[in-house]
Amino acid sequence: MKTSPAIGEYLLQRLHEHNVRHVFGIPGDYVLGFCDQIVASPLRFINTCDEQGAGFAADAYARVRGLGAVCVTYCVGGLKVANTTAEAFAEKSPVIVISGAPGMQEREKNPLLHHKVRDFDTQKKVFEQLTVASAVLDDPQTARREIDRVLQAAWRYKRPAYLELPRDMISQRGTGAHRHAVIHEKSDPHALREAVAEAVAMLNRAKRPVILADVEVHRFGLQDLLLRLARRANLPVAATILGKSVIGEHHPFYLGVYEGAMGREEVRRYVEESDCVLMPGFFMTDINLGVFTARLDLARAIVATSEKLSIRYHNFEGVRLDDFLRGLLRAPLRRRVLPNIPRPHPPAPFTPVRGKAVTVRRLFQRLNAFLDKDTVVVADVGDALFGAADLFIRERTEFLGPAYYASMGFAVPAGVGAQLANPRLRPLVLVGDGAFQMTGMELATAARYGLNPIVVVLNNHGYGTERHINEGPYNDVHPWEFHRVPEVLGAGRGHLVRTEEELDAALRAAAEDASCFHLLDVRLAKMDQSAALQRLGQRLGKRV
Repeated sequence: MKTSPAIGEYLLQRLHEHNVRHVFGIPGDYVLGFCDQIVASPLRFINTCDEQGAGFAADAYARVRGLGAVCVTYCVGGLKVANTTAEAFAEKSPVIVISGAPGMQEREKNPLLHHKVRDFDTQKKVFEQLTVASAVLDDPQTARREIDRVLQAAWRYKRPAYLELPRDMISQRGTGAHRHAVIHEKSDPHALREAVAEAVAMLNRAKRPVILADVEVHRFGLQDLLLRLARRANLPVAATILGKSVIGEHHPFYLGVYEGAMGREEVRRYVEESDCVLMPGFFMTDINLGVFTARLDLARAIVATSEKLSIRYHNFEGVRLDDFLRGLLRAPLRRRVLPNIPRPHPPAPFTPVRGKAVTVRRLFQRLNAFLDKDTVVVADVGDALFGAADLFIRERTEFLGPAYYASMGFAVPAGVGAQLANPRLRPLVLVGDGAFQMTGMELATAARYGLNPIVVVLNNHGYGTERHINEGPYNDVHPWEFHRVPEVLGAGRGHLVRTEEELDAALRAAAEDASCFHLLDVRLAKMDQSAALQRLGQRLGKRV
């Protein structure tokens, strides 16, 4: 008779079935037994420099591959990934947080064990607020069922989930027969039929309809459906900054990124003047809405997400996003002539000006010319993100950035996660000097595992976004010689970039050498900024 797998082994089997091939984390005594099980499994344990780096890497991995996993020890490790888990929850990235914990027998008489905070369930209570599902695997009879329940919830809602492994349970065999059941939710057929009919009537009546696509199209893998719908009816498509790269930006019906008053004026005007805006997977966040400078009239909107569907002011319960889009594809949508629409400017050739200092505007012009279909752009918060909004991304889901939760320090570890998730892509990591000082040493992780990101540090002497909101000495950071970080790590190549010629030469060298990571220390004027950041700073400055 076949022996049932141990609890930890079963969890790893289920992660493998969900296309997970790497687990990011830091070892600790409460989780070492599970680490041994990872080593013995088809999955690979990726040691990062810090738990926060592991969390950001797992988040990016999930955005590219569909599901990610981070493995940490109890409390000192678990609570350090609380921030990255909060970001994954806010931005709908399904990361499985796996934490070791004291064994159940060790907990008798409530001893003061190391890493314990208050009670043994303190960490779980924290993660209940940050995840869509959670469980402590403390009973061999229910452990496999709980694993399946938690993974199913993460997969269904595209949000993180939490599993706690007491160390004396990891090798326990699950008892009782169990077969994991995949739950296929179905839309309410009556609500779906009425919603599709009303949406089709609204789209067919419209003179200038438009699609405004957002993050859930990425997370639920609906890019093909979106493309088919746009082609079927010749509907122009714009994206939010959180949804950027939802389709390749070379498509003839792609408008660009809509950011309210922060974005290109012609895109803002086209979207806001449309008499019918179809908004699949749309999040009404302040950054998506240009810090609430957007003027979207919900009386002319169809807002369809994984959790709700609204057509004008009518709400439909029990209609899934994918079913709704498929229903639109099957319906008698009027095919119209594709109108003349504003298009993103294709990358122009970059000719460096001898001896001219690099500016933010010229940096992004050169980066735009540098990108190709095998590049994934990973942007941190600040001008790294806002300046990158108009980069020309050639393939779908090749732009990653924390454009809602906006946690600094995302980009460098996210570049590690993104490249492991899809080794075909070489990350172009855009990060400010302040954010780099938080997590930039995850380049050691890149070096250890043979990865080759190109990291561009926007070195403007501190927290540039905050300077334009409210300047003060608190926005300064200690200056680093970033281009010398490879000397410390004994790996990679560093480039000091002060002029346009040096920028051009550094990017050419990075493109020609894929053997290691490259770090570009781009020196920028303290108050230099992109046009988008200038508009954002002016808007936020009024609130201080």
